[in-house]
Amino acid sequence: MTTFIAGQELAPKVFTINRARLVQYANASGDQNPIHQNEEFAKSVGLENVIAHGMFTMGLVGQYISQIAGSSAKVREFSARFTKPVVVPAGIDVQLIVSATVVDVDSDIARLEIVAMCSEVKVLGMAKAVISL
Repeated sequence: MTTFIAGQELAPKVFTINRARLVQYANASGDQNPIHQNEEFAKSVGLENVIAHGMFTMGLVGQYISQIAGSSAKVREFSARFTKPVVVPAGIDVQLIVSATVVDVDSDIARLEIVAMCSEVKVLGMAKAVISL
């Protein structure tokens, strides 16, 4: 069992995202919105480039939280707001860097503040989790 202390910064994890992973996620999720695969379309609707699915990003962050907790069954709460898209240019692997700080520890839970960054841009706001100890 991991011991958590309020104020503790937890080790970050880097997730690689590229166009191939976006296609895999689109096929698995059924979300074939062209902003996630077609650069011309994404730009035509005002985006900088193709962007990752928001729920793909959330899923990666959820994976990080589950690993910290020791299993997904120990994740009691997880929430965040999308603040910026994860931009995924063609032929480039982008890195989503997820980290956490322990905000509070109670007898059976720890509250975490989560940070998700891509290209030095914070992509989630108000990201937090509660895990069972």
